[in-house]
Amino acid sequence: MFNLGRRGFIALVGGAAMWPRAASAQQPERVRRIGVLNYLAADDPDSSPRVAVFAQALQRLGWFEGRNIQIDYRWGGGDLDRSRRYATELVALAPDVILVSSGSALAALQSVTRSVPIVFVSVSDPVGAGYVASLARPGGTLFEYGTSGKWLELLKQIAPGMTRAAVVRDPSITSGTAQFAAIQAVAPALGVELTPIDARDANGIEQTIAEFTGRSTGGLIVTASPSAFRRRELIIALAAKHQLPAVYSIRLYVANGGLISYGPDEIDQYRRAAVYVDRILQGEKPANLPVQHPTKLELVINLKTARLLGLEVPPSLLARADEVIE
Repeated sequence: MFNLGRRGFIALVGGAAMWPRAASAQQPERVRRIGVLNYLAADDPDSSPRVAVFAQALQRLGWFEGRNIQIDYRWGGGDLDRSRRYATELVALAPDVILVSSGSALAALQSVTRSVPIVFVSVSDPVGAGYVASLARPGGTLFEYGTSGKWLELLKQIAPGMTRAAVVRDPSITSGTAQFAAIQAVAPALGVELTPIDARDANGIEQTIAEFTGRSTGGLIVTASPSAFRRRELIIALAAKHQLPAVYSIRLYVANGGLISYGPDEIDQYRRAAVYVDRILQGEKPANLPVQHPTKLELVINLKTARLLGLEVPPSLLARADEVIE
C-alpha cells in the first residue's frame, strides 16, 4: 500500500486477492531485496505479528526468505532521528522495494530516495502531506477521516455524562487538522465542548490535561499522529492519573492500558502490503498502483481499564468489539 498513507510509491492492497505464483516464477534468477522500516521498536510485542503476517503473505505469493528474497528490517521505535538514519541505511542496501509504516518514516525515506519503489501503511493523508500527487496514482492505504468522528461517538457511549473532551492532535500536519475538523463536526450534536492539545509538546500535554481535569465530565481523544504515538506512554499514564475515559486511533494504546480504540487493523495492512510488494517485484510500475482505503477497522476495549475508571461498558458496545482485553 502506498499505504495507509498514500504516496508516490506504491499503493497498498485494498482487499486484493493473493494468488500462487506460476512455477516458472518461483525460482527467480536472483534474490530480490526488500527493506522494511517500521515505526515500532523491535522488541515491541506488536512487532512480531506484523513481521509474521507480512512474511506469511509473501510466502503465499511465492516469495521465501533465504530462497528468492532477502528482507532487511529496521525499527524506528518512534524516534525520528533513528528513522532518518535507518532510511539512509536501507536505501544504501539497494533494495528492490521498501515497505514503510508511518508518515514520518515515509518522509525520511523520500528525503533519501525518489527512485526506490515504496509501499506504505499507516500513513494519514498522503496527498495533503505531499507524499503522493493523487490517490489514483500511485496507490496505498489511507486513513478515513470519518473515523475521527466515530471516536467521539464511542467515547460518549462509554461515558454518557461526558460534556467536554480534550483532543490530542498535531496541528502541524494536514491529517491533524482534518481529524480535529471531523471531530468538531459531530461535537455539537453530542453536546460536547472540545479542547485541542498539541501532541508535539510533552510538557504542554501534561499541563493542559491537568488544567482540563479541573472540572468533571471530561474525556480524552488521541488522534493518529507520530507525535502522539511517541508520547503514548505519557498520554496513557495521564489518562489513568486524571481518571479520564480516553479513545485512541489504534489497538496498541489499548494493549498498553488505554480504554478503547477504533481504527484500521494494522496487522491486516501488512498482509495487504505484501500484495503490492509482490506486484512491484514482478515488474509492475508503482505509479499504476492506486492508494487504497483500509478495508478492516477494529474496535478494541480494555475492560480492566474501564473498571479502574469506574465505567460500565454498554453490552451493545461489547457485542461490537473485535477484541476485549480483560
